[in-house]
Amino acid sequence: MTTGKIGVTTENIFPVIKKFLYSDHEIFLRELVSNAIDATQKLKTLASFGEFKGELGEMDVRVTVDKEAGTLTISDHGIGMDADDIDKYINQIAFSGAEEFLEKYKDTANSIIGHFGLGFYSAFMVSKKVEIRSLSYKEGAKAVEWVCDGSPEYEMKEISKDRRGTDVILYIDDDNKEFLEQSRIDALLRKYCRFLPVPVISGKVQEWKDGKYVDSDKDNVVNATEPLWTKKPSELTDKDYIEFYRELRPGEEDPLFWIHLNVDYPFNLTGILYFPKIKNNIDIRQNRIQLYCNQVYVTDQVEGVVPEFMMLMQGVIDSPDIPLNVSRSYLQADQQVKKISTYISKKVAEKLDRMFKDNRKEYETKWNDIEVFIKYGMLTDEKFYDQSKKFFLLRDVNDNYFTLEEYRKLVEANQTDKEGNIIYLYATDKTEQYSYIKGAEEKGYNVLLMDGQLDQHLIHMLESKLEKTRFVRVDSDMPERLIVKNDEQNSGLNPLQADILTGIFRSVLPEIKDTNFIVEYTSVPGSDIPATVTQNEMMRRMKDMAALQPGMNFYGAMPAMYAIVVNTEQAAVKKVLEEANTALESSVMPLRNEIESLNNEITELRKQQNENKDDNEKESLKSQIAEKESKVEADRAEEQKIIKDYASEQPILKQIIDLALLQSGLLKGEALSNFIKRSISLL
Repeated sequence: MTTGKIGVTTENIFPVIKKFLYSDHEIFLRELVSNAIDATQKLKTLASFGEFKGELGEMDVRVTVDKEAGTLTISDHGIGMDADDIDKYINQIAFSGAEEFLEKYKDTANSIIGHFGLGFYSAFMVSKKVEIRSLSYKEGAKAVEWVCDGSPEYEMKEISKDRRGTDVILYIDDDNKEFLEQSRIDALLRKYCRFLPVPVISGKVQEWKDGKYVDSDKDNVVNATEPLWTKKPSELTDKDYIEFYRELRPGEEDPLFWIHLNVDYPFNLTGILYFPKIKNNIDIRQNRIQLYCNQVYVTDQVEGVVPEFMMLMQGVIDSPDIPLNVSRSYLQADQQVKKISTYISKKVAEKLDRMFKDNRKEYETKWNDIEVFIKYGMLTDEKFYDQSKKFFLLRDVNDNYFTLEEYRKLVEANQTDKEGNIIYLYATDKTEQYSYIKGAEEKGYNVLLMDGQLDQHLIHMLESKLEKTRFVRVDSDMPERLIVKNDEQNSGLNPLQADILTGIFRSVLPEIKDTNFIVEYTSVPGSDIPATVTQNEMMRRMKDMAALQPGMNFYGAMPAMYAIVVNTEQAAVKKVLEEANTALESSVMPLRNEIESLNNEITELRKQQNENKDDNEKESLKSQIAEKESKVEADRAEEQKIIKDYASEQPILKQIIDLALLQSGLLKGEALSNFIKRSISLL
């Protein structure tokens, strides 16, 4: 028997391993099983080249729990080790120094293991003692046992072992007894080892007997040694892909379609990515795509390996070019990983483009399920936007689909304003905005449906990308004013008429919480609509964006602003105006004249006040100004009372306003009930 010290430059390596790897301590099992797989694969390779001529026998890896003995054993029948191998691969660990080590790699357990080859030593995260019992494949080799209790000292001696390969025996410490539970070990093996290329056996298959589950005689193989992504696409059917998806994502709806990745230059990459059915809300979960290295599970945190928008996809990626033990910072910084990310994005775009070209009708039927994915990609990835312009679709309210180029050609002749901008009209709710949509269609306009969660962001992006293009919501103005093709006609009202009309309309407007109205006038000959409620496009966008972005709370807190656009050419409005002029001009005009005269006097008095230096005279002028301002306020209040009293006796006036509010969905509750009663009485 020999004893010795493990070749490190510091004696506190084991406390360091326990301390800094503890948060990820379950990975010890992955590391040890991976080592066993490597040893098995190496022997297979030697046999294939004729360098090993013996019987391979059962080439599997066994994980055995012995709760009574407190041990967990990982056994293989691979190349094994002799004393020299153990001295080389186990006893020599190269460290530049504990201080530098801690400073450089304190952020992540995986990077510690990956940079220092500590796969085997991860066993000490959960063990108070570790034994290695191994017999090398080499002819005449002596079996050897290596024992270490977590200090730098070890013991090594020759033993009797009649079977080639290595047993790693972990004496689980008191803080980690969970790893002596078969169910816990099986769960970890399913997580990390379910697709390893060598059978991994853990316990026995259980059977239901006498009212409980008991072990059978059949070995429990936890992994599929030839996962679907390792096979050629030409060998697989749609059924194969769907069954594999169900294995990956049990209980979920079948995917829409998938992409089989297979490239060996300039990097190695295989995998299958599935497009799931996405609800109309973005659910980005970091565990949808699993990353493997030579069929060994690495992580499901794949930021950096795939573009952000592809987090909506599901599936597996396998690349030996990504280290088995990899940190998030590594993934984000490594150039090879960035190339892989770019390649995956390109392949996804090519798949979508091919689907669009091969069968556009079928592609359109899938559009509602994939549009969130494509829009998210366009918004977050410049290269994907450039690629997706060919297969991105706009959908109108009648469920017709257009590419960006097709739609521009469709509307540019009829929907170009006087400034040369092509106006893309859109609705966000076909039911609520029905009358606005019909009004626009009667003008010969096409209306898009933009009702998705990302559409407000998409509109901003497209306006910045597409030359001389503006998006205008269909309820942002009257149909005649949505696309201004020439100078707007004057309303035909003189100032007094406009003030009277504004006064009587404002007096019957409802009080709606956090909502303000202004009254505007337009002249639209031939229109049957007396008034329309509109909302300024940019202000509404700001409020919509504020709802999605907490940083824009300023806009979100502002009251909603609507305009009541009154058509002075409509018959009912003309009648209202004529009757109001007849009824009010004689009572309002004298007040108006007096207000105008008083304002002129106030202006003159203020001028004198500014020029006069005598304090007593200034006080006198100030008093006169205040008296006249008070009289102006009284006259205005009297004018408003006259107008309001008149308006309250005019049901047709209230009817015009309520019709406009009803069209826009703003007439509710008591106001709606009163409208219905008034409508019946007017009949």
